[in-house]
Amino acid sequence: MTPSSVLARALPGAARALPAAFWWIWLSILVNWTGSFASPVLAVYLTLERGYSPYHTGLVVSLIGLGGILGTTWGGFAADRIGRRTTLVLAHCWTAACMVLVGVCASPAALACAALALGVGQTAARPAMQAALTDVVAPEDRQRAFALNYWALNLGVAVSGVLAGLLVAHGYLVVFLADAAATLLCAVVVLAKVPETRSAPGSAHGVSPARPGQEGGDPGTSRPVLRDRRFVAFVLVTLVFATVYQQIRTSLPVTMSQDGYAPSSYSLLYGLNALLVIVLQIPLTMLVRGRSRSAVLTASGLLMGAGLGLTALAVGPAAYAGCVVVWTLGEMLQAPAGIAAVSDRAPEQQRGRYQGLYGTAWSAAAFLAPAGAGWVLDHGGATTLWMACAAGGLLSAIGYAWTTGPDHQLPHAEKPSDVRAGKETPFPGSVRAPADGSAEHTRRS
Repeated sequence: MTPSSVLARALPGAARALPAAFWWIWLSILVNWTGSFASPVLAVYLTLERGYSPYHTGLVVSLIGLGGILGTTWGGFAADRIGRRTTLVLAHCWTAACMVLVGVCASPAALACAALALGVGQTAARPAMQAALTDVVAPEDRQRAFALNYWALNLGVAVSGVLAGLLVAHGYLVVFLADAAATLLCAVVVLAKVPETRSAPGSAHGVSPARPGQEGGDPGTSRPVLRDRRFVAFVLVTLVFATVYQQIRTSLPVTMSQDGYAPSSYSLLYGLNALLVIVLQIPLTMLVRGRSRSAVLTASGLLMGAGLGLTALAVGPAAYAGCVVVWTLGEMLQAPAGIAAVSDRAPEQQRGRYQGLYGTAWSAAAFLAPAGAGWVLDHGGATTLWMACAAGGLLSAIGYAWTTGPDHQLPHAEKPSDVRAGKETPFPGSVRAPADGSAEHTRRS
């Protein structure tokens, strides 16, 4: 019995009937996030161990976010050009090397460069991974597949936070080295077990169905992603949603401390969020399985806006916990449905670039949201900020309803690839061009 079959049997019905390639990628995600030891202690390391001021600490963290914007763009392009598997391996190895550099760089300038490069590597793997999963998972199964990934991510984050606290007792360098080792292990898993899922341009298998007005086929002849105006609008809507979501990590601790709550209070709320995702993500995904992407994403915007908007009225731990439940439901709905919607729309030979542009919205929000929220807090106060979040959630709900409306259909006619059909090999052979020299074009999903 293979590890993938063991995982499929151990998890509930939501995990059944997914191909082996999915489970190896899923396992690499779990390993990667379980080994993300540096993230929980990075700010503490910079302030206490390196003696950085809060301003310089924030600058280094922002450089990681800036690198993330560059990484998602490069990772998406590379996934389409050189392959999903190759991009994943390169990104993981690059990230591991940069993680070591962050732990050993002595000068502030070198550390800043290492932080920027680290952000590039960390996010470059995401569009390649998402494109690979799109290649191997049937359209009707994508939302639950991405939900399983999000569940693994949150489980890994919860475990890594505990392990990081144990590792730091042996020195911060041990934390960075262990993080790098876990990332390298991801690269090994991908290299050994994950096949290349990108079909050769003009291949006869793995094609996606088309939508009127969108070209497919060879990346060199396909319509540029930025000319897909409906998709660009979808990304901008996601930027609004992600900016609202970022306030959970940046503004909520600040406003709670201003109201006299101890840091432990926010930690408990953050733990409640992680617990809800681990316990409810899979059941919630099964509950909305038959719903359209448009309905799920619209509901996610409404719940996110409502949960954070109600924070303005929260008095006492129970009220804050109630708000956490509401916006966590929005988070759990958006995370898999958003990626699945991108997978549905992207032409096969541009899946990496579509996922990369989508990921850029999240990276840009992580880079821009803290400064914008700080300005609102300084000039308008916490109530103004949370009301702005409520408006942002409503705006994203309306935007999602428009950009993923009735004309956004699931491509159920998509022909399964060899990998999805269980015929994967570590080094699949290339597909011969048609004898008459004609090129087959992928159809728009």
